[in-house]
Amino acid sequence: MMSNSFKQRVQCAIALVLCALALSTVAPSARADETPGVAWSALALPQQQVLKSFEERWSQLPAERQAALAHGSERWLSMSSEQRDQAKDRFEHWRELPPAQRQQMRERWRQFRALPPDEQRRIRSHFERFRQLPPERREQLRDRWRQMSPAQRERVRERVREHAPRHGL
Repeated sequence: MMSNSFKQRVQCAIALVLCALALSTVAPSARADETPGVAWSALALPQQQVLKSFEERWSQLPAERQAALAHGSERWLSMSSEQRDQAKDRFEHWRELPPAQRQQMRERWRQFRALPPDEQRRIRSHFERFRQLPPERREQLRDRWRQMSPAQRERVRERVREHAPRHGL
């Protein structure tokens, strides 16, 4: 049986990676001359308050990091206090993960971002449907998945891919 904290981590993996990438480790996705930097003075006052710890070294940050942090601060400011608390919890959990597991999650995020938009939407749709299931049903599905062999898992993935176009997924 999985602990509640582990269940929460599994359910929030995408949000965790988004938050962690935006706040701590954004991999460069473009050359520096393709991504414009963000001047500290161009940030709104609330953004500057959120990013206060970066102020002194802001001009030394890569343009991609500045842009990601500016975007992350906008997202942070648009969250409710409950969403902020959840994000803080996920970020604390992220910081406690072993480096190998954080790297694996970064790689999975890069793979997801490399997918075509339709495929990303399909995966998000499946994930949201899974999250809407009662906790007992989610646990049953997780247990069933864990008990499958790699070959069985691949057959399930193939069936999902085959049915996806017919069902608009």
